[in-house]
Amino acid sequence: MHDIIYMVIYLMEITKDYLENNLDFFKNTFKNQEVNIHFLSKSEIDTKYLAYEISKTLKKEDVIVLNGELGSGKTAFMYGVAKYFNIENEISSPTFTIVNEYNSKCSGKYTNPINIYHFDVYRLEDETEFLDQIGTEYFENGISFIEWGNIIENILPKKAIFIDITKDDKDYDMRHIHIWRK
Repeated sequence: MHDIIYMVIYLMEITKDYLENNLDFFKNTFKNQEVNIHFLSKSEIDTKYLAYEISKTLKKEDVIVLNGELGSGKTAFMYGVAKYFNIENEISSPTFTIVNEYNSKCSGKYTNPINIYHFDVYRLEDETEFLDQIGTEYFENGISFIEWGNIIENILPKKAIFIDITKDDKDYDMRHIHIWRK
């Protein structure tokens, strides 16, 4: 019998102390089959810091799907990822190139550089177009971050982690960050 652990945590405020003291929580959470966590980010710095801490738990072949409307914070999230992996290139959304490849410098638990792939599939029709133009080989060769990944959801690995970022209706700087896995 396969046990599925279902975890729900609602609107945890992002604080440096909380994230640093609960790194094991993230490691264990992302090992679980089903995940459902909500964070409240009060600033772009919070969002970057959350991404930095999450990056500590990632490994080769992890696929992270970033969903959110324009200006919600997907690229800010990627800045936090870049900081953790010591990526020196300028981070930008690959809207026209579909994928940006970054070679990380050694960082944290990584003794060798690891490939970071940043996709933006907003301009694609569906997963068929993704398969024709890009293919899924990237998913096996590094850590993949996919903006607008819901467009190609049917071809994503079952273990993909989804991060939905939404703007708060009342506070322009506040974001609701929902991390989940089926």
